[in-house]
Amino acid sequence: MAQQGTTGTGDTIVGFGRRAGRQRARTAPRRTGACAPAPPAPLSPLTPLAPLVAALLLFGTAGCTGSAADAAEHPGGDPVAAVRGSADALSAAGSSRTRTAMELTTGGTRVTVRGSGGFDYAHRRGELTIVLPQAVGDPITELHAPGTLYMKNRGGGIPSDKWLRLDTTRLRDGNLLSNGATDPWTAAELLRGAQRVEYLGAQELDGARVLHYRGETDLARAAQAASPYARGALRAAAEGFAQDTVAFDAYLDEEGRPRRVRLRFTPPPGQQGGVASTAEFFAFGRPVDVRLPGAADIYAGTVAAS
Repeated sequence: MAQQGTTGTGDTIVGFGRRAGRQRARTAPRRTGACAPAPPAPLSPLTPLAPLVAALLLFGTAGCTGSAADAAEHPGGDPVAAVRGSADALSAAGSSRTRTAMELTTGGTRVTVRGSGGFDYAHRRGELTIVLPQAVGDPITELHAPGTLYMKNRGGGIPSDKWLRLDTTRLRDGNLLSNGATDPWTAAELLRGAQRVEYLGAQELDGARVLHYRGETDLARAAQAASPYARGALRAAAEGFAQDTVAFDAYLDEEGRPRRVRLRFTPPPGQQGGVASTAEFFAFGRPVDVRLPGAADIYAGTVAAS
């Protein structure tokens, strides 16, 4: 079996078309506000972590949390408004460095995939270097742009000097889990759908004073409110995930910018495993130079399924 290396058109891209998502929604509607089980969906064979997350992706997320804290206890007013506004504060910073960690637990085994890089919010692009556990050879390089992910050193028979291009609006999870790192900017954009937010107090993180919030984010609400950078991918995630919400912890600095966003994707009761995706932001305003590949550098062949 082989998959197309470029995005193209139609519903066969990376095995997850919007058409498939709409059919699934008609036959098995999501259960709003409930942490209930849902059938698993297939994982893209282009995913470097397919054997690890196939049983976890799109099971649904356990986003149930406690009631919101009294806004009077929060130094900045309404905790929900603070969390929802953090993506705007991040964009206003112009740029930042980032770190990512995706922890996958299944069958008693825990694996962590780490990444690092930077994002240029003014020009709507970013770069991450992804290191797979026990990987041999060069790390994977990811370039992020609105609705598009470029991957180099991806394997699967792709020449080392070529980039694989994926349309993230056609990935059934919106690329939240399927390629080794949740795009940090998209993780922050997810907070636009925050609800049931609890303020947990102030603490220090990497030398900065931060305010800690816990809650859940509504995927559809986040997609509707998202900036153009993340809107298409979050729409795909809202349609593709079995559940409506994702649990989060957010740590915001005194300027309202996210310093750490941790998302928890948990299977329903009776299922083992889970995924925790963490994005960290620092060095705000420091120049970040990200250059997207030209057409001649894009792989136009097929990618062997793993």
